Amino acid sequence: MGVMPPEQGIELAREVGLDLVEVAPNASPPVCRIMDYGRYKYEQKKKAGKSKGHSASLKEIKMRPRTDSHDLEFKLKNARKFLMDGDKVKITVMFRGREIVHRDLGHQQLRVVQKLLGNLAAVENPPRMEGRFLSMIMVPNREGVAEARKAMEAEEAAEAESAPETETTAPEAETETEAAAPEAEAAPETQESAAEKEAEAAS
Repeated sequence: MGVMPPEQGIELAREVGLDLVEVAPNASPPVCRIMDYGRYKYEQKKKAGKSKGHSASLKEIKMRPRTDSHDLEFKLKNARKFLMDGDKVKITVMFRGREIVHRDLGHQQLRVVQKLLGNLAAVENPPRMEGRFLSMIMVPNREGVAEARKAMEAEEAAEAESAPETETTAPEAETETEAAAPEAEAAPETQESAAEKEAEAAS
């Protein structure tokens, strides 16, 4: 837009609801842009995060051969979080005492885990015994993770859209309550006037 005083640039930015951001302070004259500064900072942070990357690590979830469905689902919440973050997950079934003779229960538990995680994860290392531990390693499935993220974003967007509707309905209920109050107060006056008429008729 050419060379102009900073004040003029700030005024132009305000007219369109944006910010005046200095992007090349060492240039002569310094270069500024009219933009959404919050969005600019967000994009810069996102680019920095991509350049750093995420080094996948191995997380472990432990359970027992007879872990009930409620506890299992609680443990798998963490497993899903790890997979969404790009980490590998080691699922370990621990045997104690005579439980070791029921290895089939451990294999069954791992099959249930695999079914509950669905296409979010793929098996990298199949189940194998290591002493008293039966373990398998699962890795994130890119397509499954992408679908899960889309579903989460859609759910958050739906919640954000429904929030204003709840706020607008509250004042209507309050108005109805206020309108009903005068009617309730008017009732005793009507009864009093009826009693007065009866007294006049009797006299």
